[in-house]
Amino acid sequence: MSDLFSIEGKTALVTGGSRGIGLMIARGFVEAGARVYISSRKATVCDEVAAELSKVGTCVSLPANLSDEAECQRLASEIGARESKLDILVNNAGSNWGAPYDEFPAAAWDRVLDLNVKGVFFLTRALTGLLEAAASDDDPARVINIGSIDGIKVPILDTWAYSSSKAAVHQLTRHLAKTLSPKRITVNAVAPGPFQSQMMAATLESFGDQIAATNPLGRIGRPDDMAGIAIYLASRAGAYVNGAIIPVDGGIASLT
Repeated sequence: MSDLFSIEGKTALVTGGSRGIGLMIARGFVEAGARVYISSRKATVCDEVAAELSKVGTCVSLPANLSDEAECQRLASEIGARESKLDILVNNAGSNWGAPYDEFPAAAWDRVLDLNVKGVFFLTRALTGLLEAAASDDDPARVINIGSIDGIKVPILDTWAYSSSKAAVHQLTRHLAKTLSPKRITVNAVAPGPFQSQMMAATLESFGDQIAATNPLGRIGRPDDMAGIAIYLASRAGAYVNGAIIPVDGGIASLT
């Protein structure tokens, strides 16, 4: 069973890996023995987190602004200069914007969709060659996109572009899975519910107890919950899962 869930020796890239859900996944991968690259827009923070994670394993900082197609290409080239193959790509980098219906600006749509949707597509495309080089019939390469339950059910908050972008990520996941399956690359999405992250910090500070109380399991998501699903999908245990959207939310999306 330990081999079934092992990712030891695999190489992974986690975007948005310096905080929140990305950091939960990156830390889980490092502790599980993978060689992990993390990328985020803020170079100093990315470098600091990589240095911290390197105390328990191998983690390398490669900062990039993935809302820009050229930056997606540059990051892929940086990985290619260091590695002959990439076993796991986690597309986690994301942005949010909240504003009332009558005030929601065009700039918010551009900012959120450029990173949350276009960035996922362009980086995956740029890294397809390295993913294919790692893939085999028995052990496909893996792409794990981070969606949201806000892309499954209507959110409470006025995050118009965010919820739309995450629904788009879910459909993009299916489309990519169909296209990349012949290359032995699986593509799945994780749809988190509320987790303790920087993006959720203000909401949880104001409504955390209420959100936990309405969750069927009565709590907010923990780092191990997110690391666990990512390790499952990246390991041999998840090798036959493809094109799936997996809520990790305590049952909010399906039971409330």
